[in-house]
Amino acid sequence: MTSETASKDCLGWAARDPSGVLSPYSFNRRAVGSDDVSITITHCGVCYADVIWTRNKHGDSKYPLVPGHEIVGIVKEVGHNVSRFKAGDHVGVGTYVNSCRDCEYCNDGLEVHCARSVYTFNAIDADGTITKGGYSSYIVVHERYCYKIANDYPLALAAPLLCAGITVYTPMMRHKMNQPGKSLGVIGLGGLGHMAVKFGKAFGLNVTVLSTSNSKKEEALSLLGADKFVLSSDLEQMKALGKSLDFIIDTASGDHPFDAYMSLLKVAGVYVLVGFPSEVKFSPASLNIGAKTVSGSVTGGTKDTQEMLEYCAAHKIYAQIETIPIENVNEALERLIKRDVKYRFVIDIQNSLK
Repeated sequence: MTSETASKDCLGWAARDPSGVLSPYSFNRRAVGSDDVSITITHCGVCYADVIWTRNKHGDSKYPLVPGHEIVGIVKEVGHNVSRFKAGDHVGVGTYVNSCRDCEYCNDGLEVHCARSVYTFNAIDADGTITKGGYSSYIVVHERYCYKIANDYPLALAAPLLCAGITVYTPMMRHKMNQPGKSLGVIGLGGLGHMAVKFGKAFGLNVTVLSTSNSKKEEALSLLGADKFVLSSDLEQMKALGKSLDFIIDTASGDHPFDAYMSLLKVAGVYVLVGFPSEVKFSPASLNIGAKTVSGSVTGGTKDTQEMLEYCAAHKIYAQIETIPIENVNEALERLIKRDVKYRFVIDIQNSLK
């Protein structure tokens, strides 16, 4: 180890080029400022965003790139102005670590929509440095972008809530899907979809999983507790479900037809897209007839994120995860691309990153 490496006290795994292959990497974090929280990372969820930016899919990756934005851990140190956290607290960090803190969105706790929000990795922070994510031993974050996690909530299970969980929770609350007795359709049964099913059941909804794969039927009904499973390629099953759903959460990122799914909505039904297919195409009649609403959503603001974490703790809502050591992360990213995970990989940072 060189003296230069020795001075870089944050250990991580980084991609060096668009191959996306991750390997050990040492770097420095900023010093703890007066409003900062330093967090020893225990676990980090693996999100498809990690694939996108490690492999430069958007053409804006800045190498070396340390991914990871479903971060949980234990507070190590706080700045002298910090009042919400203390050493030893269990905390999380999600998809962004900074914003202007003065616009209408920041003032409403919707920092994710701030024009100056800073992503947790591969973004340029206010001080000009490039942010590095949770595939690392610790992180320093302004207290505003840290979230309290109940001490009795397993940290590994909390990690996927910081992106997958909040991505579906936010629009479900915005569109008042927490109405017992209403009906919800969930398209896609991956990291986001399985959390939508769990929230739907906790809200008292009648939940139908819509999938192109019949192999998902048993897990949807037995493991996740959905009320119904519909094979979306089966025209008879889809026809039988017509005009029966109050809400649809569409988590699918592969290209798929929208008109068939929109025909499942009742009058004034709401269709929320949280995936990123290459295009969204439907007939105006699918929208206008029946006065339906189509909405998009990303993650969520600090207010909704903290509320979701507290709701999950109170109602014992947990993600289904597969825990991996950091040395298996390249294999995990390949498996994620093939959708070979039930339903979220979580890296055991504390026991494997040495």
